[in-house]
Amino acid sequence: MKALYYDGDSLVLKNVPIPEITKGESLIKVYYTGICNTDLEILKGYMGFTGIPGHEFVGEVVKAPKNKSLVGKRVVGEINIACGQCDLCRAGKRKHCRNIRTLGINNYDGAFAEYMKFPVENLHPVPDEIPNTIATLVEPLAAAFQVLEQAHIKPTDRVCVIGDGKLGLLISIVLQYSGIHHVLIGKHPERAKEVIPEVETLLPSELKGLENSFDVVVEATGNAKVFTSAIDLTAPTGTLVLKSTFASGENLNLSPVVVKELNIVGSRCGPFEPAIAFLKSQHEKLEGMISGIFPFEEYQRAFEATKGSLKILLRMG
Repeated sequence: MKALYYDGDSLVLKNVPIPEITKGESLIKVYYTGICNTDLEILKGYMGFTGIPGHEFVGEVVKAPKNKSLVGKRVVGEINIACGQCDLCRAGKRKHCRNIRTLGINNYDGAFAEYMKFPVENLHPVPDEIPNTIATLVEPLAAAFQVLEQAHIKPTDRVCVIGDGKLGLLISIVLQYSGIHHVLIGKHPERAKEVIPEVETLLPSELKGLENSFDVVVEATGNAKVFTSAIDLTAPTGTLVLKSTFASGENLNLSPVVVKELNIVGSRCGPFEPAIAFLKSQHEKLEGMISGIFPFEEYQRAFEATKGSLKILLRMG
């Protein structure tokens, strides 16, 4: 089969064997994969990963010895693969497993391939109402829903999202869907209005005088230099939710976090159930998120197209 392989230096298309599945795993024929900011960071050295990247996918199960009812069904998958045996797994914190593997990110080959293997317990069937292309957004949309799980936003809270890229827009859509008024801060207000016309937008140049103004700030820029601005915007005793990951960090002055007694929340993967339920009835809202679809063999063009775009997909086969 064809797969994109990252050797720690470059990403190349090569022929590799179809994965052999072991106990509890399934074999999936991949239909589409999405290129995520995390994939771009991997190509800069994030997590020291080598192998087949890619973690946003939709495909069809072709083998599942332990759950044959899944064969022939379209699926998406939760990307964290837990051992199920360590103390954190037993405590219900499986995505923080001491022996964690993560699809296409940490010690487990990913979805930039014609076929992939994946644990059956991580799979979710895709309802007929959700198109294949939109199904690739389940994983990042679940990460957006995770903000609601962690921030516990009150009706009176003043809320803002920093970043109007892929993840920032998904978070804004989830907040709007949940009836939470908020401000979306970013460099592309016209694009944000196309995807979610109801949202109030601000340019970074319009933030003067808004220091200490928001009870909940969600940082989703993918730019480490914005952390300081996010801290500035958060009101004393407020909550700052951090969604970005980077191959390398920035020097930060964290004294304001202490002085303002801020609550800092790291946030990444989230629950698939509400994301799938949302897309089952609201998938049209996310059609504007997909900026381009490229054949697998044109992966170089696809990665180049991610600059300034929203979601770029690779079409397999």
